[in-house]
Amino acid sequence: MRPLKAILAVMFFLLTSCGGVDFVYKDESKNSNPLLNKTEFFLGGKEIPFIAQNASLYFGQTNKPSYNLNINIDVIEKKKSVQKNQALSKLDYELGLNYNLFDANECLLYNKYIVTRFSYIPKSAGYNFGSDQSLDKLYDLATEENFEYFLSLIENKDLVCK
Repeated sequence: MRPLKAILAVMFFLLTSCGGVDFVYKDESKNSNPLLNKTEFFLGGKEIPFIAQNASLYFGQTNKPSYNLNINIDVIEKKKSVQKNQALSKLDYELGLNYNLFDANECLLYNKYIVTRFSYIPKSAGYNFGSDQSLDKLYDLATEENFEYFLSLIENKDLVCK
């Protein structure tokens, strides 16, 4: 009889202690993306696969777009540290995205150039799968940061024709 009471007490404690859990994204109106599934986007400049994938996630897809977003991609690579034997030990990257947001009538609503910076340290000369995956992940994170910053800028803006 005693183990049954202990199990019931533990079950009661677990159920009551989790009763006040609130979800972070409970209020959808505060966390809305004004361009999601309303925008057709076009990419230009340097071709980076992660930008196309992330743009699909952040802007969605639609058959009848309310907005057209042109994104021009610039990547600047700077050799930051070179060793005595001329081997590269650190690279700095600047990922610049130039956003031009148009309405359905091709009127410019918003334009902004946003730069995201990151550093990369290659691990060895030649092909190294781990280093290549690390660089790909850095590009992925930089594009996500860039898109989120852009969306935060236009979230509370009145998008009117300039």
